Amino acid sequence: MTKRLLALLICHALTVTTLTFAVTAQTRNHNPPRANVTVRVTPGHPANRFSPARALGAGIDGSSKGTLDLQLRPQNIEAMLSAGLKSLTYRLRTELANEVWHWNPQGSWSDPERCEGYWTSEAKLGAPNSLSYGYRLPRRGNTIDQANDEGYSVIDDGDAQTFWKSNPYLDQHFTREPNALHQQWVVIEFPKPERINALRILWGKPFAKTFRIQYGNFDDVSDIALNPPGMWHDFPTHVFVGGGGDQPNSKGSLLRVAKDRIAARWIRILMTESSDNSDVPANDVRDRSGFAIRELSAGYQDASGNFHDRMQHAADRKRQTIIHVSSTDPWHREADRDENIEQLGLDRVYSSGLTNNLPTLLPTGLLFDTPENAANEINYLRARGYKFERVELGEEPDGQYATPEDYGALYLQWADAIHRVAPEVKLGGPSFQEILKDEDVPANRGNSAWLGRFLEYLARRGRLADYSFFSFEWYPFDDVCEATAPQLARASRLMENALSAMQRNGLPSRIPWVISEYGYSAFASRAEIDIEGALLNADIVGKFLTLKGDQAYLFGYPPGYFNRDLPCTVGNNMLFSLGDDGNVAHRFASYFGARLLTQAWLYPGNGIHEIYPASSDVLNARGEELVTAYAVKRPDGLWAVLLINKDPKRNFDALPLFKVSGTRTRGEFQGSVDIYQYSREQYVLGGPEREPYPLKADDPAHRVENVNENGALQVNLPPYSLTIIRGVIGSPKQNQKPRFVAPWRRPRFRRTSRDLKSAAAHTRAPVHEPA
Repeated sequence: MTKRLLALLICHALTVTTLTFAVTAQTRNHNPPRANVTVRVTPGHPANRFSPARALGAGIDGSSKGTLDLQLRPQNIEAMLSAGLKSLTYRLRTELANEVWHWNPQGSWSDPERCEGYWTSEAKLGAPNSLSYGYRLPRRGNTIDQANDEGYSVIDDGDAQTFWKSNPYLDQHFTREPNALHQQWVVIEFPKPERINALRILWGKPFAKTFRIQYGNFDDVSDIALNPPGMWHDFPTHVFVGGGGDQPNSKGSLLRVAKDRIAARWIRILMTESSDNSDVPANDVRDRSGFAIRELSAGYQDASGNFHDRMQHAADRKRQTIIHVSSTDPWHREADRDENIEQLGLDRVYSSGLTNNLPTLLPTGLLFDTPENAANEINYLRARGYKFERVELGEEPDGQYATPEDYGALYLQWADAIHRVAPEVKLGGPSFQEILKDEDVPANRGNSAWLGRFLEYLARRGRLADYSFFSFEWYPFDDVCEATAPQLARASRLMENALSAMQRNGLPSRIPWVISEYGYSAFASRAEIDIEGALLNADIVGKFLTLKGDQAYLFGYPPGYFNRDLPCTVGNNMLFSLGDDGNVAHRFASYFGARLLTQAWLYPGNGIHEIYPASSDVLNARGEELVTAYAVKRPDGLWAVLLINKDPKRNFDALPLFKVSGTRTRGEFQGSVDIYQYSREQYVLGGPEREPYPLKADDPAHRVENVNENGALQVNLPPYSLTIIRGVIGSPKQNQKPRFVAPWRRPRFRRTSRDLKSAAAHTRAPVHEPA
């Protein structure tokens, strides 16, 4: 799972804002306000077509040592499968940790005598792999990573023997492009602006023959991935020539960048030309490609010539000044294995039963790996006969602040290597950690601009055909201390705006869109395990499918533990909690909500469903829907409308009505109708603040109602609830002489009276068990 482990802010006391609703009735027991729900049907032209088995899935990720063996005990796997989420995606935590993934422990080093260098896992079949590991990078440049965040930058670790080196695969030897297109950089981040007039750089080899030093005073760290014009400013003296590579026992070159000190929160060293050499004779071109820095200082030189360093140097991320780099060399050693993070072995993934014999969405390493290692992974999977169609190249390059052009250069090298062994495999990504649209962000910033530049990079090289699907993660709410009602109210509009921004920047609708992870927040929150989590997950699925999304993978599939990222709350994106005995301890609202979608709203299996636009007239003062609706026509002939009441206090009487676009034709539920509901009547979260648990965790309520022939179906929606209405649609009974047959029930849809009787019988069926 993505953990955007930036410096966590102290949780301030927040004032809860009361929403002003367009409908003013407040009582629950007498005359609740009415929610008119309209489903707009254009026969034969739904908003989207999908099969639940393919479209609704879940993700499995790396975890801390020993956890995977507990999570994936047979009884826990059985509980996971009971949620009805069929497709599986494999998440690559090592990529987030700035580590190289040894997906197969058998393989070879580029320097086998020393067991170090560049690693390639073995593609030949051997004993099945149960667990796999990542390897830390001795040449790491980033202070912060997106996994456990336990590493640190060697650029300011206080040790001149260590050094950062950029990724050799971004050198012109591999990109076949001028190095000017992939300039590498190091960025210093101060907590607040410091007054600077000098830097000291202790170079390694290869060193920068020419480089530029700049400063900035912007707010958003993610902007360094795009570096738009006007963001960086040159110091008065800013262009320098390297000194040939320094010895570890030297202090490095002192570079005066200004006569007077200049306030700067950010400093960038932009390297433009490499020396192309190494400390030791090397036959491997990767050893001498790129740039290397042993130690870096920034501060000021006083009138006496004394240098005052404003940076903190320590082999500890919490005690060193934060460093960001454009890339890192994947060179490492056998001794660098990270025992604290375990990835599930690929063989164990497929033998677990979690794939349901469906194609799995798989990853390869990219930012911290080699194309040969990725190609061998694909070769291995094919040799085993495992099912997969789509492969994500890397994970969350935006979280590592990679530039879109650098990611593009690596993407094409990986695509070439993989397609040499498996031309049919569809490649995509970049699995953005977020795509939220910020209205205050200029058009040339943000992840939609990042995507536009990446696609432009592929297009200029005639390689758009190598990009087969777009993937991103969706955790819409970082502020887990905020009240949940305003968040739920704006949730569906957030996704619509974000994907619209992506399309404006070139995202094609011809390729599939994939949510590779979704949940309430990337930070731990009580809402994730309370009723709000179930509501938001359902809203994400319904909205994404309506927007023509292809696949959505729920995060938090295996049983897990509570986290406390901020003092205000505790929680986690998870369906179940893991007990001390290694078994499922509790089932949370997210589990019951997922099961309600897969077993009641949708018809389980591979049958094609059609989803049609639906809306309600219950809005708040900002025009946000407080009741969202998602209507599907199922392969068994039934219609099912999912209604989500996001109001925490008020209930509504919902009147669903089907209208044929461009006509006056209407339809309503008729005969016996199934109604499923899930609210605080079925689920109550309680227990200690730090260890909450459900005081009540019942299955969704289910009842069958017979629609009155003289009136439309009216269903009460409890506060904070999911409701599903499922049945047969016909024309209104009132004033119908002769009886009208709605267009979606005419013979061209190949429905017969026998089919309709069978469909009506289905409305009395209980929730389907997993197929």
